[in-house]
Amino acid sequence: MGATKYIFVTGGVVSGVGKGITVASIGRILKARDISVSIQKLDPYINVDPGTMSPYQHGEVFVTEDGAETDLDLGHYERFIDENLTRASNVTTGQIYSSVIAKERRGDYLGGTIQVIPHITNEIKERFVRLAKNQNPQVLIVEVGGTVGDIESLPFLEAIRQMRKDVGRENVLYIHVTLLPYVGSTGELKTKPIQHSVKELRSIGIQPDVIVCRSDYPVTPDLKEKIALFTDVDEEGVVPLVTARSIYEVPLVLEEVGLGDFISRSLDLPSSPPRLDGWRKLVEAITHPAEEVTIGVVGKYVSLPDAYLSVTEALQHAALHHGRRIDLRWVDSGDLEATSSTSLLEDLDGIVVPGGFGHRGVEGKVRAARFARETHTPYLGLCLGLQAAVIELARHVLHSNSPNSTEFNQYTEYPVIDLMSSQRDVSDKGGTMRLGVWPCRLMPGSKAYEAYGQPIIYERHRHRYEFNNEFRELLTSNGLVLSGLSPDEQLVEIVELRDHPWFVGSQFHPEFKSRPDRPHPLFRDFVGAAIANRAARRDRRRPPLGDGEVEDASDDSPRQDLTRLEVASGV
Repeated sequence: MGATKYIFVTGGVVSGVGKGITVASIGRILKARDISVSIQKLDPYINVDPGTMSPYQHGEVFVTEDGAETDLDLGHYERFIDENLTRASNVTTGQIYSSVIAKERRGDYLGGTIQVIPHITNEIKERFVRLAKNQNPQVLIVEVGGTVGDIESLPFLEAIRQMRKDVGRENVLYIHVTLLPYVGSTGELKTKPIQHSVKELRSIGIQPDVIVCRSDYPVTPDLKEKIALFTDVDEEGVVPLVTARSIYEVPLVLEEVGLGDFISRSLDLPSSPPRLDGWRKLVEAITHPAEEVTIGVVGKYVSLPDAYLSVTEALQHAALHHGRRIDLRWVDSGDLEATSSTSLLEDLDGIVVPGGFGHRGVEGKVRAARFARETHTPYLGLCLGLQAAVIELARHVLHSNSPNSTEFNQYTEYPVIDLMSSQRDVSDKGGTMRLGVWPCRLMPGSKAYEAYGQPIIYERHRHRYEFNNEFRELLTSNGLVLSGLSPDEQLVEIVELRDHPWFVGSQFHPEFKSRPDRPHPLFRDFVGAAIANRAARRDRRRPPLGDGEVEDASDDSPRQDLTRLEVASGV
């Protein structure tokens, strides 16, 4: 295999136009041509990683196999190109400056004055080259976070400008994703913001080869010609990208307008005809599902759905497997705390309680676990969702509200969830949790074993607190099944309820490993149980048929079309 080619993707005009989904989609259409691909995200914030950032500011923290806490766009990359990425795929300003300062302290620069150029830019470029050398992809796609013109992004932009000189013009392609806004008062799409965005990019020495025009309205040939003229880009390189029905439709849109062929020719890539038939069937199934199933996500951060992005995608993958669509109901766990009513949960076919940190909203999650246990509603607890279920069962068994996690009550009489012994002396918050892939041994005959179909699994973790083994005997003698344990049997990884149709909690985060054409086994079986519960609930509500009456098999419940996800949801 020859030297790696580089595609650098920048964004213009505004953030949130879908740069992350565009990058993931480019990776998909290149892989469809048998071109090996890896993807890297550059984030301009000074945090070393997003692990200590509020979900309200950053959205979900995506965890890689090797335990890196990364930007949520890496989740899109993995789901689209079906490759497990590593910590090398997310680079932040904080990482770059930390590395350069550490080298200066060691004396690596031999007394030189440390400057943005060349020391910071060289460190950034070294991250490109290192990933390319270690993974040896034919193409490395690099997304520069933020928007052209942001002061934070300037060192990254300077570094990608230098790469064309370093590795040769024939080995680098620049793609600029920018908004083509619609002005309602005139009924027109306006190209001026694109012109100014490209002018800003050219002022620092980068001439884009491709301009992806994000729009909510069709882009006419005349507009393409005008954009090409004013930005000095080949007309074939002006790529309209109209808001799609589903994010998974974007690769097909880009392929249809010829971007895959344009990239292959521009970088002189040996490629096969694109094989996207399977992806087309996937999109067809997403946009034309048979029925819906109502799933409630009981979380602390539901006002920002991106905080649970991988969870909602995994639910969608599982529903797709069953030929259904998800009617997703967001339930704020704080609202459940504030009332004794369970009305927010009563119409749900299944309940998901995802992860989180801190005491706010936890009692609402415990209430959701109790409702699922008492009403036999299918339940999937993820990380904190497992812990909430354990707390709830312990309170039921002990007839006391005292059982708790020491994360929320350090002086609880019954610490059924407690800090891991290895965490007791940890003072730093960033990058110090139990992170990345850990093995788990499954109990034959359990729901978990039935889902996975194998005795040993490997799943991604992100937490500090664990099931307290002092309470194993008490809880297992009262209906709790420890269906997944670490190989040394010291850590509880999966719990179930013995006398329940489907109640499973995992200490790990299975959502990170779900794929659109290969749903995660726990999500797949959870949605299957929710569908069965929906049918059973409908049968219980249906009045007996009179003489001569014929059963109506249609489902008249209201529909919420969650497949109409805009491209912007990926950023």
